[in-house]
Amino acid sequence: MRSTGFRRTFAAIGVCSCLALTATACGSGDDDAANGKTRITVNCEPPKSAKVDRKFFDDDVAAFEKKNPDIDVVAHDAFPCQDPKTFDAKLAGGRMEDVFYTYFTDARHVVDIGQAADLTPYLKELKSYATIQKQLRDIYTVDGKVYGIPRTGYSMGLIYNRKLFEKAGLDPDRAPATWDEVRADAKRIAALGHGTVGYADYSAQNQGGWHFTAELYSQGGDVVDADGKKATVDTPEGHAVLRNLHDMRWTDDSMGSKQLLVINDVQQLMGSGKLGMYLSAPDNIPILVKEKGGNYKDLALAPMPGGKGTLVGGDGYMFNKKDTPAQIRAGLKWLDHMFLTPGAGFLGDYARAKQNDAPVGLPEPRLFTGAADAKDQQAKKANANVPVENYQSFLDGNQKLRMKIEPPDAQRIYTVLDGVVSAVLTKKDADIDQLLEEASGKIDSILARS
Repeated sequence: MRSTGFRRTFAAIGVCSCLALTATACGSGDDDAANGKTRITVNCEPPKSAKVDRKFFDDDVAAFEKKNPDIDVVAHDAFPCQDPKTFDAKLAGGRMEDVFYTYFTDARHVVDIGQAADLTPYLKELKSYATIQKQLRDIYTVDGKVYGIPRTGYSMGLIYNRKLFEKAGLDPDRAPATWDEVRADAKRIAALGHGTVGYADYSAQNQGGWHFTAELYSQGGDVVDADGKKATVDTPEGHAVLRNLHDMRWTDDSMGSKQLLVINDVQQLMGSGKLGMYLSAPDNIPILVKEKGGNYKDLALAPMPGGKGTLVGGDGYMFNKKDTPAQIRAGLKWLDHMFLTPGAGFLGDYARAKQNDAPVGLPEPRLFTGAADAKDQQAKKANANVPVENYQSFLDGNQKLRMKIEPPDAQRIYTVLDGVVSAVLTKKDADIDQLLEEASGKIDSILARS
């Protein structure tokens, strides 16, 4: 699944995709505009409704074109950046931009269907490439060839309400580190009454399957085996995830009576001060404040309970297979300028973000290494405007966790797992053994067709 917004936003928004444009407007391979410049189409321009983000993006594109007068950048906006329902059709129909947004989980698929340009011969054009974390670069490397460039990353943790912890007699500086502790703390928070929920989880629109996967990783389990051929959800770890959810819901009554929740429902609960804990990436925090009524000082982020693993994700850009060499070189220069220069560009200009009341200092995974990372962190620290101490345990704890990306065929698998999670949270007598056995068979069928 995607994270929920650009890393640093004024009005926290979701990531965006291009409009359904004609074949001549996207990925045509025609690199010459009427004025003789190399022309590239790109997507994930913020929508007009996000006025500050849109201005930042457009200003940065204009600055790039001024610095590179031989390149013409045509940006497309829509919401979200990449719609799984139309993504493959756009690729197959020749309507994809020259430089297009992808989730980490898209990389192998786009290569396998023959729609990605091989960037390997052109990497010298991307000044920042060697400074990017190797594990992120590897996501877009298939059979020794590079097909994409990472832009951002995220990892899952536990967001909790410090104020509710204090009211429940819990230490707000000590988040639960195990799922047993989550259960115990959730029960005490729910006991505050007045509609307070101790712990909430998603269970619809594929989001339940996404969180099941994150919770399974936290227990040390996997959704599929190392070869990506067989399901591994019907395991002690899978049973532990569902048993914990079942007991919090039905034995402790710490998850509230309303279920089949999605991300917006849970964010509303947390922002209104009625929720103690839920799983999330750091980019939820500004949304909780800007859109849902929360307060930065009341929100803290801890590492995933369980201590064994966490789900990581992120995004990047790939290049249309029809791109000319000139378009690939131009696109790589554009990525360097927009996203991959420490302390500058759309995602890295922390001073500009702070001046426009965008959050600076959220605990995002580090994109860079070495001197580039030091420069980026120094600029972030100098402009921090959120309580960074509330996130320190997340940063420290992440160093000890196994980082795992989403499984292959994630969305189809999440559809299956959604049904499992929703059954456990809506049926007191749900048969966990049967649910996982049936889910395992369905996932095996999905993998067999891949």
